[in-house]
Amino acid sequence: MFRPCIDLHNGQVKQIVGGTLDDSENPDTNFVSENDSAYFAELYKSDQVLGGHVIKLGPGNDNAAKKALNAWPGGLQLGGGINDQNASYWLDQGASHLIVTSHVFSNGKFSQDKLDELVKITGKDKLILDLSCRIRDGKYWIVTDRWTKFTETELNAESLHFFSQYCDEFLIHAVDVEGMCKGVDMQLVKFLADNSPLTSTYAGGAKSIQDLEDISSISNNRVHLTIGSALDIFGGTQIKYSDAVAFNKNYESTL
Repeated sequence: MFRPCIDLHNGQVKQIVGGTLDDSENPDTNFVSENDSAYFAELYKSDQVLGGHVIKLGPGNDNAAKKALNAWPGGLQLGGGINDQNASYWLDQGASHLIVTSHVFSNGKFSQDKLDELVKITGKDKLILDLSCRIRDGKYWIVTDRWTKFTETELNAESLHFFSQYCDEFLIHAVDVEGMCKGVDMQLVKFLADNSPLTSTYAGGAKSIQDLEDISSISNNRVHLTIGSALDIFGGTQIKYSDAVAFNKNYESTL
């Protein structure tokens, strides 16, 4: 299934090449929208495209995030800077789920205490763990802090089963291909389909509607696909948003 996104950077809706985010705040950018976050939230709401996420990429995005959540209360997930101090606030603002990485992987190390504390606030059913990854030495490693820092945790069958105890879904960006529109990391998709106990949303590299069809088929719809830079609503030329919406409706009609 197609999952929509609203990526926020310096308060604007953007599409960014994932591996270029750093403290300079000048990442490689594919697209900057003239429309605000609420516009996209209302679009997704009108088309009932469920399970989408709003990601705050760095500071200065709180107001834009609130606009999106307020435009569709309960219709969008939220990630970026979520911790035990602000989790309740963002749920009150209308987030259906909270997406978390950096808070539970402080300085590259997983903190069981922080994850336990967060689950007490959100419950398992409203928490999504972002296990976005990059390849190093032939293995996938979870990365944090706008995907710039490697953790000590490998993304493998063992870690997926462990983290599945604490959340409702996984969100996994293939950072090495994120924003490049050069193709999906199908090896990662197959790995998730075969090893994840939970539904996973994959993001990174989608370049055609065929990617959506292939991923749904290969995973028996257990891996969903976020499409960003390739979509025409984000300046892309490869995939029409209307076609992605139609795919979901056609798929749902067969269930």
